[in-house]
Amino acid sequence: MTFIINNIWFILFAAWGLPMSIYRSKFRKIVYETDSWVINIKPVFLKEIKALAGNTYPDNYSYLKFRNFYRFYLGVYSVLFVLYLYLK
Repeated sequence: MTFIINNIWFILFAAWGLPMSIYRSKFRKIVYETDSWVINIKPVFLKEIKALAGNTYPDNYSYLKFRNFYRFYLGVYSVLFVLYLYLK
């Protein structure tokens, strides 16, 4: 029990961060309109950031739904980070 208490932030960040690569991959595939795995290792970010902050494909329901989910996911990750900085 003391291990969990002493390492709670590590456990929270690890548990919340593990699916990030899957979500980011799915979002990038929607934004760049490809099914290739290569998009996961390419250093292209501008269109992805614009799609996350704006509304790149207003008629694409899957993009809108996943963008909102991804925003929520990153928002919770940011809140965890701020709490870590504030409470540490």
